[in-house]
Amino acid sequence: MGFPRESGKNCKAYTFSKDGTLFAWGNGEKINVISVTKKGLLHSFDLPKAVCLEFSPKNTVLATWQPYTASKDDTAGIPNLQLYDVKTGTCLKSFIQKKMQNWCPSWSEDETLCARNVNNEVHFFENNNFNTIANKLHLKKINDFVLSPGPQPYKVAVYVPGSKGAPSFVRLYQYPNFDEPHAALANKSFFKADKVTMLWNKKATAVLVIASTDVDKTGASYYGEQTLHYIATNGESAVVQLPKNGPIYDVVWNSSSTEFCAVYGFMPAKATVFNLKCDPVFDFGTGPRNAAYYSPHGHILVLAGFGNLRGQMEVWDVKKYKLISKPVASDSTYFAWCPDGEHILTATCAPRLRVNNGYKIWHYTGSVLHKYDVPSNAELWQVSWQPFLDGIFPEKAITYQVVPSDVPSEEPKVATAYRPPALRNKPVTNSKLHEEEPPQNMKPQPGNEKPLSKTALKNQRKHEAKKAAKQEARIDKSPDMPPAPAQQSTPRSTISQSTSGDPETDRKIKNLKKKLRAIEQLKEQAAAGKQLEKNQLEKIQKEKALLQELEDLELGI
Repeated sequence: MGFPRESGKNCKAYTFSKDGTLFAWGNGEKINVISVTKKGLLHSFDLPKAVCLEFSPKNTVLATWQPYTASKDDTAGIPNLQLYDVKTGTCLKSFIQKKMQNWCPSWSEDETLCARNVNNEVHFFENNNFNTIANKLHLKKINDFVLSPGPQPYKVAVYVPGSKGAPSFVRLYQYPNFDEPHAALANKSFFKADKVTMLWNKKATAVLVIASTDVDKTGASYYGEQTLHYIATNGESAVVQLPKNGPIYDVVWNSSSTEFCAVYGFMPAKATVFNLKCDPVFDFGTGPRNAAYYSPHGHILVLAGFGNLRGQMEVWDVKKYKLISKPVASDSTYFAWCPDGEHILTATCAPRLRVNNGYKIWHYTGSVLHKYDVPSNAELWQVSWQPFLDGIFPEKAITYQVVPSDVPSEEPKVATAYRPPALRNKPVTNSKLHEEEPPQNMKPQPGNEKPLSKTALKNQRKHEAKKAAKQEARIDKSPDMPPAPAQQSTPRSTISQSTSGDPETDRKIKNLKKKLRAIEQLKEQAAAGKQLEKNQLEKIQKEKALLQELEDLELGI
């Protein structure tokens, strides 16, 4: 672009504007703002301690934040959050913002509305007039809020943590209707929440809430416990039922606003796409993954395992639910889609990792198109694509043919498992800690009969489970009986051989069937006139409860 290189060691913060036409960075002395299109310096602000920068959506305001310092005489400290007019360079307003978390004000996309969380209240400003608070949302101890994307009417999701036995809750409001008795568009309360993450979809019709506890009281997870909730602006809410226990690593909306993907469960983690009814649409099975990234157009999904995983990526066509490629980006700490929806950026940055810093640009078919390795005596702190507004790049048809590249391919190093000396000269036996589940489509397939309703499906499964249990009990108690005709035995064998995929559940089902067979034998003995013991009679009385438990377990098959 022709700009002189900023070579100072204190250059650790930069930001683009939302449309990519402006760029600001701090070098430890000043905050500089340039026009990317006109290639010229617009402003330079004396802010040597500023560490956070952000442009408002329409490039009207530049927000800067520096660490808060209290004054020595116990009076209020110096304001550390500054809002500058990008056009004139004048400071519009300064605020005291003690915490770095959620430091930046939230704007609506047209900048008509701006909001800040101040002393457990949400303060609203209109048309960037920061001298007058236009409205307040006051609830007891508001911990966090998220303004909805998109045009008017504006909506806001607020989170209030529970206290003294009262549950935590998330409420949705439409601006400025806060004070009426039934002003909330929707409300969802939950007890298991020390913190929450709220995610609006692009059309601002629903919010996904990840509720987290710091400690898992069952002891199953070191990372606490998470639950996923769905809240719609029409008042509907639900708990998203995740088929596998364990942490929720990532949840992301598709840009269509009609589907979302969750990555969850103890490793190897599951990934599932859900619709707005919170029903599973497609299950990607299990694998080494902890993150999900939809392309800007929403037609490609990348499932990846970064951090303490090896950087394996799965690139999926989510219209056909077909795997495109499986590249490996080892030691990556950062991932981003290019606004064109075709290219991917992965990087290894400090301070997360201070060795082997650098970045790669990929095509989604798996080829590396560009690679840059930082010299060993330097560190890479931040890397990002220049943003562009939606609609600049049209959606292109997905290709499965690997795009050619001039960058030599690197075969990822495969770490071999440790083998004790006594086994090193012996044949290797294949063994797996986990059986990985394959992907499966959860939608009713075209050409099939009309799908049953939830109630009808539940009743059908109950009937099949009961029939299977009784038939198995009858066969096991009569070993001398001749085998039934093949026509009758087929449905029983089909049902009894179905498994839940969970060894623990299968073991419970097997034990329950064993108990029910024993009860059947006791009932026959009683019918033949044999006097039963007290404990045997108690076993017979438990038959109904055991059948119910068996039915519940079989429903998950």
